[in-house]
This record gives sequence, C-alpha cells and structure tokens, in this order.
Amino acid sequence: MAKKISIVIVSYNVCQLLDECLQSVQKALVGIEGDIFVVDNNSSDHSIETLSPRYPDVHFIANKENVGFARANNQAIRQSDAEYVLLLNPDTLVYEPTLRGCVDFMDAHPEAGGAGVRMLTPDGDYAPESRRAVPTPWVSFLKMLGFTRRYYMSYLPWDEANQIEVISGAFCFLRRKALNQVGLLDEDFFMYGEDIDLSYRLLKGGWQNWYLPYEMLHYKGESTQKSSFRYVHTFYQAMLIFFRKHYGHLNFLISLPIKTAIYFRAFIALLQMMGERLHAFIHPQRN
Repeated sequence: MAKKISIVIVSYNVCQLLDECLQSVQKALVGIEGDIFVVDNNSSDHSIETLSPRYPDVHFIANKENVGFARANNQAIRQSDAEYVLLLNPDTLVYEPTLRGCVDFMDAHPEAGGAGVRMLTPDGDYAPESRRAVPTPWVSFLKMLGFTRRYYMSYLPWDEANQIEVISGAFCFLRRKALNQVGLLDEDFFMYGEDIDLSYRLLKGGWQNWYLPYEMLHYKGESTQKSSFRYVHTFYQAMLIFFRKHYGHLNFLISLPIKTAIYFRAFIALLQMMGERLHAFIHPQRN
C-alpha cells in the first residue's frame, strides 16, 4: 500500500525536544499510512544514538556536518515516496486530530499545494506566523515600520480555513505533485527564508496555500540559538537572498530602501544583542 504521508524532521542538538516530538507524531499518525524521517545535522548531543533504539521504525539520516535546513529536508524528501510530505520542526508537538485533518483537507482540495496550521506558543497564544503574506517590497516596508497586520494576515479569522500566502516551515504540509512541479527547497537558504521562497513558488506555479484551524504546539526558538551572532547573520542574509531572487529586477530607487532597511535591522539586532550580553556580564544573576 502506497504511503499517504512522509514526515521530515531536521534536528540539531535538541534530543529531548525531538523525543517528545516523535512521540506526538507517532500518536497523530495512528490510522494513517505514513513514515517518519529524521535528518540530524551532526548534533553533538548524541541524538541519533539515544533515539534510534527507541524508534526503530523511524528513518534516521546522520549528516557528518551541518548542511542547513533546506538541504537536510531535501535529503529526506528525495528518499520518501508518499503522496504528501510534512516538514516539521523538532521543537513542536502535533496534536492527534491534526494530521488526519490535514490529509482529509488536501484530499478534498486538489488545487491546494500546501497547508499550515494554527501554531500555539507555550503560553497558549496563537502564533501570528501561522499565517503570513509574501514579503513584497511594500509589505516588507510596512513590517519594518511596525505595521504587521498585512504581513501576518491578522484580518483572517483563526477558526476557519482560509487561503494564505506563506506557510511556516515549522509545520509545512505539502503535496508531492506540487513539489515535483515547482522544485524542492532552495538550498541557497541555509536556515530561514526557505519556507517563504517555497510558498511563493507554489503560488507562482498556480497552487493554493492554506491555513487550517488544526493545532500544534511550537516551542519557537528552542531549536535555534537566537542570541548568537550567527543567527542574526543567517536570518538577515536569508531576507537578502529572497529579495534578490524575486525582486532584484525592480528599479534601483525601490530596491535600495529595502536593502538598506534589511542591513539597518540587522545592525540594530546586533547592537541589542551586544547590549544584552554586556548587561548580563555587568549584572550577573545571583542564586
């Protein structure tokens, strides 16, 4: 029997979170013909040695270096053959009705290339990045000024299925037929931005992207060290790659302010980070 869904999880030094994620995925997969791939990007916390004996049915792929999020996902996608592919962060918990709901929706909507769900924060709030718009120059400009209603599509109801533009890479449910048409993740993106790029290519390929009101928990940021200089560089570099790829043809007078704003935001983020580290050094926490 052909598999219905392949779930791909890229892991890097999050053994405990990955363990909890796999437990939730196995429960959510009950009654669905599917398989699970874990691609480990050379973790130093012995993730594969610890977890592979606990999950003998999971396909573990051990990379000898950190090849990035996009390339690692593509490794597993190429080895899988299911009708649907779910890209899933390891710092997530998938609730039991969610996978069945997504499969049923995609089966009933052949025009849907991909879907995301309602992501919950550890505090129980709805994560705004569950629905996003393509960061066109105008939408990006507004967001950088603090006007995020358009970018996060805040005007959409949370309890109804709606078409959106960008599906979060934390839970990205994809139709293989659509992937075969538009291509896999762009490996120019090391981490961040590849979900925006793929979502945009799906739209340009004539597919629809959807938000579905099924839920999952996302411990956002637990799988990345956002206090590192590498994070800031990688995040804003991804913004520049996306802009150059899709909007580099725009008039210089339009593109220059956007590029300047990206560099400015990266500079401010670095200053904030340095300030926080300096404050922590001067005022160390006491037990």
